[in-house]
Amino acid sequence: MRKLSKSRTLIATGIVALLAGCANNPYDGQQGGSNKTAIYGGLGALGGAAIGAATSSKKDRGKGALIGAAVAGAAGAGYGYYVDKQEAELRRSMQGTGIDIQRSGDNLTLIMPGNVTFATDSATISSNFYGTLNNLVQSFNQYDQNTIEIVGHTDSTGPYQHNMNLSQRRAQSVANYLSNQGVSRARMSVHGVGPDQPIADNNTAQGRQQNRRVEINLRPIPGAYQ
Repeated sequence: MRKLSKSRTLIATGIVALLAGCANNPYDGQQGGSNKTAIYGGLGALGGAAIGAATSSKKDRGKGALIGAAVAGAAGAGYGYYVDKQEAELRRSMQGTGIDIQRSGDNLTLIMPGNVTFATDSATISSNFYGTLNNLVQSFNQYDQNTIEIVGHTDSTGPYQHNMNLSQRRAQSVANYLSNQGVSRARMSVHGVGPDQPIADNNTAQGRQQNRRVEINLRPIPGAYQ
């Protein structure tokens, strides 16, 4: 009985926090009060908590309820709130990995430096990067209401066509790994743009290092949110 009571307390606390967050959702254009975001986000959170608890093991029932409440509550509150939760989770799990997370409106971009992800002139993922990618898999499967665009980039050193092919192969390697670990291929698109979209000066070693990267762009699934 004591464990059940503790679990219920955890669930209730999480739902109250979600309701408070919905009521102050910066994407809704209102602060406090019984606005639509709070109402629909709260109802979604309640339903999600029940589903999360029901589908989790007895040991993880409280945690499952909180995850269910976060995802379902976000669906009711709107995509902006959903991205708030996803961004916070990604920043936590990617801390210390070298991956930079940038946000523009409701769009998230993960920048994976080439020197961390691949060996020089290779499209084979470094084995010490598998753990980081596994954390991304977990996040992408938990937050599955966005598309995943994977774009490979190189610096301008060497033949242009070689760089185009290398950037495509690197992006494809990341996509293949994510897919093999359970991320839906239907959500993913893959592009290689070679040296065509630099973010730094290719005339310096530091700039070229910044330009060698793979970016993952997370965007809302068309029609999923109104």
